[in-house]
Amino acid sequence: MRRSLATIACLLVLGFAGCKLTPDYERPELGVPAAWDEETAPGDSIANVEWWELYEDRQLEFLIRTALEENKDLGIALARIAESSARVTVTRADQFPFVDLFSDAGRGRQSQLVFPGATTHDRFGLSAQLSFELDIWRKYARATEGARADLLGTEAAHRAVTISLVATVANTYLLLRDLDYRLEISERTARTRTESLQIINARFEKGIVPELDVRQAQIELAEADAAVASFERQVAQTENALRVLLGRYPGAVARGLSLEDQTPALEIPAGLPSELLQRRPDIVDAEQQLAAETARIGVAEAMRWPSISLTASFGAVATELSDLNMNEAKAWNLLAGLVAPIFNSGRLKANARAQRALAEQLLRNYEQTVLQAFREVEDSLVAVRTLRVEHAARLRAREAARGAARLSRARYDGGVVDYLEVLDSERSLFRSELEESSTRRASLDAVVLLYKALGGGWDPEPAAQP
Repeated sequence: MRRSLATIACLLVLGFAGCKLTPDYERPELGVPAAWDEETAPGDSIANVEWWELYEDRQLEFLIRTALEENKDLGIALARIAESSARVTVTRADQFPFVDLFSDAGRGRQSQLVFPGATTHDRFGLSAQLSFELDIWRKYARATEGARADLLGTEAAHRAVTISLVATVANTYLLLRDLDYRLEISERTARTRTESLQIINARFEKGIVPELDVRQAQIELAEADAAVASFERQVAQTENALRVLLGRYPGAVARGLSLEDQTPALEIPAGLPSELLQRRPDIVDAEQQLAAETARIGVAEAMRWPSISLTASFGAVATELSDLNMNEAKAWNLLAGLVAPIFNSGRLKANARAQRALAEQLLRNYEQTVLQAFREVEDSLVAVRTLRVEHAARLRAREAARGAARLSRARYDGGVVDYLEVLDSERSLFRSELEESSTRRASLDAVVLLYKALGGGWDPEPAAQP
């Protein structure tokens, strides 16, 4: 007994001493730029500002809160976190001993033809068994590291879904308000052209203007009516898309501020590029995938080396239930076993090579994710700056088009020009009004996309009716 315990003690010391076959994970050197190429204002990162501070629209805030509470994709991501957390516990359990309890009771008799004089007998047993594999090569420790990295990656993926959801809801809502305004422009244009057609018809009947003016006015009215129908369709479809993002069936969506009243802050402090590595959830997810695979290289390497397992059991066996507590009924067993892979046609070695190759793939994926993230931030910074300049130009063009349309109408009414000049100026006005609305929405979208590119800044909270 003493010799057995001494042997087990030596094996335990060897096991707990351990041996690492692979180094611990360290973040790769990426040479992150010290500053953005696009100039930004000084101050805290824009991602540190809560999303509702961008647009003082309580309806938009309510829609985002509702989506964070009820969106189905977000619910799936939360369930995946729970699954990954449970798998960490499952994997970590292999690092500790397992204890099982066994009990049995039975009655039987052997054949008296084979064993003359055999009688019926009872049997009662109660025992506990301990089993433990020494983690000499840190096989199970590395597997636990991998599972924890998977959990962190899943949490990052959940945050990525959250940020993407918030940005998509905001962009869809802004698109809806843009379509509302463009529908309003089209309806106003249709009404104006209807009035113009009535006036031209009256002049044509009096012989003042040719039939060509009537036909051209009819064409322009039909174009405006077609635009109204088109925007009505797009409004309804955008409402349906927004409702699905909220986890609800298609239907109408309440409106808040108009597009013109959405006024985010003009200064866009973007923070430091190095912050992106910790803030962007897709970068965190890609890095944790690399960390998990690095740990699994250690598991694969450990599989190529001997493993030592310990088994101990203690119990009692008796023919009477009351005799189980007697010393004579006690039974025990201690066993140490060693398993060493000798020949497996190179399977274990090839598996280790495959894990290293997969880690190389994930390293390249991590590097590519970082590059793509930096590109998205730079693109968004450029978009925020240039779209504001473009929108200012669109506003000037719209005001000029309105003035030109008024002058052309006055000149036509005075008989100075033909109706072609009026048509041309009114087409320019219609187009410039639609383009101004579209550019305003794109400018607002760019700020939301910059938030997303910088890794968010949104804190999911339960939905609350405004």
